[in-house]
Amino acid sequence: MKILITGSNGLLGQKLVQLITTIGKHELIATARGENRLPADESYKYLSLDITNEKEVMQTIEKERPDVIINTAAMTNVDQCETEKENCWKLNVDAVKYLINASEKINAFLLHLSTDFIFDGEGGPYKEEDTPNPVSYYGESKLAAEKLLLESHIDWAIARTVLVYGIAHDMSRSNIILWVKKSLEEGKNINVVDDQWRSPTLAEDLAQGCFLIVEKKARGIFNISGKDFMTPYEMAIQTADYFKLDKALITKTDGSKFKQTAKRPPRTGFILDKAYKVLDYKPHSFKEGIAILSGQLNQLS
Repeated sequence: MKILITGSNGLLGQKLVQLITTIGKHELIATARGENRLPADESYKYLSLDITNEKEVMQTIEKERPDVIINTAAMTNVDQCETEKENCWKLNVDAVKYLINASEKINAFLLHLSTDFIFDGEGGPYKEEDTPNPVSYYGESKLAAEKLLLESHIDWAIARTVLVYGIAHDMSRSNIILWVKKSLEEGKNINVVDDQWRSPTLAEDLAQGCFLIVEKKARGIFNISGKDFMTPYEMAIQTADYFKLDKALITKTDGSKFKQTAKRPPRTGFILDKAYKVLDYKPHSFKEGIAILSGQLNQLS
């Protein structure tokens, strides 16, 4: 297959490039805005692409003619989406419309990434067919993009995910494991919420899930997340235990103590039965995820 990835500079994008080039039997085109953050490599082609530019999207996709497009590009900072609504809509909705149009033109299969934040968090963990009800503008934008795919005439799939963590080249954002580890190593007291529930997702697992969808050309919506259902407080305790750091520095708190621009759904997380059955998806536990991340940190040092 010829596969084109958008957002290849992001965490998931980078993991997909690594996975697909390691497998080595597919032609890969990685695209993102600006320079490539990954080491340049003979095994794939990199192109700069701004997916909010309709003309650029159509030209690039018509020229390259991929069999599959994996759209990982998005504005995912939930508070930023609330304050920069126009930019959020451009990247999370309009760009998806351009990708759908381009996919239709060349008959490509489009896999789009979505989120647990399309739900209100009153009834998690969720199945694929549960009714969305977003409580933030980010969630609204991601749901609007899903609706565009549902109404389209192309071959499509949606991979919904939750709280992705991992290590990438040139990382612009931290994650809960790195934040807890660094804070405790520096002897800082940290407050961590215990009234929100999620299924934290190792970036490698998400990449694997996306690749399984693509390989099987499995149409429809799939929940692709970690298999554990836990609070950020529990994640922090497990991180402290793994790295043998002082748990006494971690204090339980609740979401009301944090001033955040956008509302968060309290209880999301996913039921993964469909991904297990249809894709033979096998995610790691959170403990295994910490160990994998620790190994990657050791390689970097």
